Amino acid sequence: MTHAIRIHAHGGADVLSWDEVEPGAPGPGEVLLRQSACGLNFIDVYQRDGLYPAGDLPAVLGMEAAGVVEALGEGVDQFAVGDRVAYPMCQGAYTEARVIAADRLIRLPDSVSDSQAAAIMLKGLTAHYLLFRSYPVQAGDSILVYAAAGGVGLLLSQWARHLGARVIGCVGSEEKAELARANGCDHTILYRHEDIPGKVREFTDGEGVAAAYDSVGKATFMDSLDSLRPFGVMVSYGNASGPVDPFSPGILAPKGSLYVTRPTLATHIATRDLLEDGANRLFAAVTDGKLHIQINQRYPLSETAQAHRDLEARKTTGSTVLIAGSA
Repeated sequence: MTHAIRIHAHGGADVLSWDEVEPGAPGPGEVLLRQSACGLNFIDVYQRDGLYPAGDLPAVLGMEAAGVVEALGEGVDQFAVGDRVAYPMCQGAYTEARVIAADRLIRLPDSVSDSQAAAIMLKGLTAHYLLFRSYPVQAGDSILVYAAAGGVGLLLSQWARHLGARVIGCVGSEEKAELARANGCDHTILYRHEDIPGKVREFTDGEGVAAAYDSVGKATFMDSLDSLRPFGVMVSYGNASGPVDPFSPGILAPKGSLYVTRPTLATHIATRDLLEDGANRLFAAVTDGKLHIQINQRYPLSETAQAHRDLEARKTTGSTVLIAGSA
């Protein structure tokens, strides 16, 4: 037996329960993974409160983790017992041990610790598809990054800076603005108090940004559109303030023949080739020093409810890791 964080009903952080569970034995194509560290992401909150589906209840939440392979199912020959591995976007991460499909795992290089992997598999691969696929950032581009002091935001800003972009970060406080500027942002906007499109035009000599990477959703969608240059790309990839209201595509023409996309990481890692391409680029960026991983909060896995409360209250910066073992 082992322990996991599960929900038996949708609701606030209080519905998160520390339960004894049986991980089972790996079947064909599967491994038994003893986990050491799990990542915390807003998608976990969306599944907890019912905005996103979480499957049949009771359900184990969590979408990324790292650990060591303990047992192999039939036909698994790409891993060995004792291998350090990690994964993104596989629900059920909030647990000390689990059975998981081997083809969803990525072997970790020695240069990346378990805690670092748990902090960046989902967030780092999100930053990868945003920068290289949703809108391929070019040197000289100006981009707008929301939640620039958050887990995705810090990685996105650092990486974009190395690509030669001018990065404008939206943050909720001056303290977070300082963190964002220390991690690649050329300019910051206190989005609760300042006019976002106005400040963007000021920072870009009236032109606007090539892309707006918006994880806030409903509250900032129109501001993001109004911050774009002609032919700019609005990348809506999160709903921290709630889902975006329906809108008419006709508004995009007078605003500059704009583009809007709503990507998800699941699509960008749907095949083994896509997953490995993103992971290889991500680990190389970490190993080469282009990305510095900011793990600014750690909680025991059993205290995941408090981690959720702090995340929703905007008390966290960078990445948060839930410790399930020795990480």
